[in-house]
Amino acid sequence: MTEQQSNALHIYTDGASRGNPGPGGYGVLLMWGDKRKEISAGYRLTTNNRMELMAVIVALQTLIKKNIPLTIFTDSKYVVDSVEKKWLDGWVRNDFKGGKKNKDLWLQYYKLSKDFKVKFQWVKGHANNPFNNRCDELATTAADNKSNLLVDYAYENEVDIAK
Repeated sequence: MTEQQSNALHIYTDGASRGNPGPGGYGVLLMWGDKRKEISAGYRLTTNNRMELMAVIVALQTLIKKNIPLTIFTDSKYVVDSVEKKWLDGWVRNDFKGGKKNKDLWLQYYKLSKDFKVKFQWVKGHANNPFNNRCDELATTAADNKSNLLVDYAYENEVDIAK
């Protein structure tokens, strides 16, 4: 049975930024059997890694049913490795010592993930996966929508403090 034919919950996510930092966006595709839901939003100043992680957070926040197994497909090694190799557990244990970035988002993900049985699967970006490609399209379109960009306050405040 292929991932598309299975009756399990599959989530595809992608993040993008135009410049790093720059305007960015995320795209999410939730798939349960033949049901599909797309979600996207753009931010005026952010980074690619923040948008990759934001896509995962938004996907989990969207789910009503808890304690269900789900697979998140992403082309972000940053996200996959941080979770699957248990780096995030160490970062949380050590309060993100050593300047680990995106603490605010990682803590959101960490809390949300406790309600689910999350498995990450890396997929090659910009390849022949139509679901990943659709998420990329959602993310880049959101990033390019200059009239409707949100503010990533945590990131912008962090940037201002660093100046």
